Amino acid sequence: MWSIGFNPLVPDGVFVGLGAATLLVAALAAYLRGVAVLLRAVALASLLLALSGPTLLREEREGVNDVVALVVDRSGSQRIADRASQTDRAAAEMKRRLDAVPGVETRVVEVPETDAGAEGTKLFGALQAGLSDVAPNRLAGVVMLTDGIVHDMPATQTLPFNAPLHALITGRPGERDRRIELVDAPRFGIVGRDQTIRVRVLDTGGNEPARLQVKRDGVPLTTLAAPVGQTVRVPIRVDHAGPNVVELEIAAQPGELTEANNRAVVTIEGVREKLRVLLVSGEPHAGERTWRNLLKSDANVDLVHFTILRPPEKQDGTPINELSLIAFPVRELFGEKIKEFDLIIFDRYANQSILPRLYFDNVVRYVREGGALMIAAGPEYAGIGSLSSTPLSQVLPTRPDGRVIEEPFRARISQLGRRHPVTRDLPGGGQEPPAWSEWLRLVSARATAGTTVMDGPAGRPLMVLNREEKGRVAVVLSDHAWLWARGYKEGGPHLEMLRRVSHWLMKEPQLEEEALRGTGRGRTLLIERQTMAERSGPVTVTLPSGAVRTVEVSEREPGRFTGSVDSDEIGLHRLNEGALIAFVGVGPDNPRELRDVVSDTERLRPLAEATGGSVRRIAAASGDALRLPGVIAMRSGTRFASGDSIGLRLNDQSITRGLSVWPVFLGLAGLLLLGSILIGTWLSEARRTPSRA
Repeated sequence: MWSIGFNPLVPDGVFVGLGAATLLVAALAAYLRGVAVLLRAVALASLLLALSGPTLLREEREGVNDVVALVVDRSGSQRIADRASQTDRAAAEMKRRLDAVPGVETRVVEVPETDAGAEGTKLFGALQAGLSDVAPNRLAGVVMLTDGIVHDMPATQTLPFNAPLHALITGRPGERDRRIELVDAPRFGIVGRDQTIRVRVLDTGGNEPARLQVKRDGVPLTTLAAPVGQTVRVPIRVDHAGPNVVELEIAAQPGELTEANNRAVVTIEGVREKLRVLLVSGEPHAGERTWRNLLKSDANVDLVHFTILRPPEKQDGTPINELSLIAFPVRELFGEKIKEFDLIIFDRYANQSILPRLYFDNVVRYVREGGALMIAAGPEYAGIGSLSSTPLSQVLPTRPDGRVIEEPFRARISQLGRRHPVTRDLPGGGQEPPAWSEWLRLVSARATAGTTVMDGPAGRPLMVLNREEKGRVAVVLSDHAWLWARGYKEGGPHLEMLRRVSHWLMKEPQLEEEALRGTGRGRTLLIERQTMAERSGPVTVTLPSGAVRTVEVSEREPGRFTGSVDSDEIGLHRLNEGALIAFVGVGPDNPRELRDVVSDTERLRPLAEATGGSVRRIAAASGDALRLPGVIAMRSGTRFASGDSIGLRLNDQSITRGLSVWPVFLGLAGLLLLGSILIGTWLSEARRTPSRA
């Protein structure tokens, strides 16, 4: 392609002045009708032309193909019913038809499900990323193969491209789906109190009332009537600390697209409002402050502490109204308000006739009904006033033999203790000898029940943990934990040890010795099995669709087995191993992708019509045949669709591959041209000038 360009050799002002002078000379020549003057004007014009720097340009251009984007929706809702099959067949056929259009390059943009469907289907974001290297004036059209459920639709005026948009909708007309919509759900709740979940049942294609089944941690709680479209309030008791998994489920209806959204999951994290602890010290001693400091340092603990300073045998006749000591409120603490405490600790307490037998019976009943009891034993536990000689012996897992061993020893984690979460990774206990200081006293006793997690000298039990019906009991057979607190010979992890024991007694979920847990990380389900046994059986995983998988777990550390499995389903997964059941969600509890799964031809219609495109279904109500449109190329127009075809707008774009430049008045050619004009002017004037004799 040839063209002429100019590149003046003088400033613009000089060039304009010379041009004006040339015009003036030309006008004078025309007035005088003199050939010589006209030739001078021509010479000046030639000089002016030379100063303008004329050049001949020759461009080598190459046409480029326009681009059409085929956006294929692979989100979660596209796997419902037979949409995946429709999408695969339609994508292959539409690519073939688009590739057959001359001058058009097909760019396929696959849109996978992201973040487990949490943010829904984002076709336009994927389209923009897929065309980031394509100039806007090369885009001939966009063809979206989707079910019409798009969650990132831009406004018409902010559409990121200027080309016809055609939407080919999968699914079938007249689809029906019933689903649960969470209106309001709490994330946290106080243990022992009710929380309210508000839900609504929506039904596309029907209005029959639903029955809403409510479960907590897999255990059915109640069934409620749920009229379609009305908000239903569901009260839930927060049963324990940690995750309380609540399932809300409605029965499937005939002809429903999917049952995946017939279930909603709410995880309420149970927190304790205040842990009420009763600490009864039988006498003042060095370790008493260790317990008090531990319990007072936790702002979530409401501590009631009594120290018995005046046992009954020390009566000296002083009138009661002259005593400054506070009377021990036995009836109030162990009769009226005993059930208000989460933990009762007897610290070096001896049976001194302060507590009648009736109140020991109350403590036994308190434990068996779910309470927690801890005995921090001293020498009194081996004497005639031992608590093992009271009705408490029914729930205590140790029997003293009457001896108190007064010698230095290092507490050691037992073989079972290495598998128990309370003592397994206790700092300093994983080496021999343990990296903590010695204790100086042990109450010799025999373990009659429970698990001995720490040993003293000669393998004698030091710490024994036991479950008693619904409650728990712990016995520590030494009163020298305070030596660690005082830093005796560099001390030891007294705070961590006593904290773990206390929290195990109060049923901290992370300290359970037999537990099954699951964690969703993306599409991977991580499984953890905590057990006191040497081996763990395989874990059965039930997917939301009902499919079952078996996962083998391997020992990561003593008592802790782990495994993992990849899941391609979003929702609540059920884990089972023996009698243990756990629930874990893969992806968000209620993914946006599954809130509305009925295929829709109206969401994309405003955008398609604004660009001259179209929206159409590709499948009939029944059958496997697809109705795909033909593809035609158009140079211009405002409407790029007809009854059975879609149009692409060709832009006829090209790119420059090379450029050749030839200056006209430079070099030998320019010199000969200007010289010829000047010589012609001189010869003309010479002929008109008379010779002198």
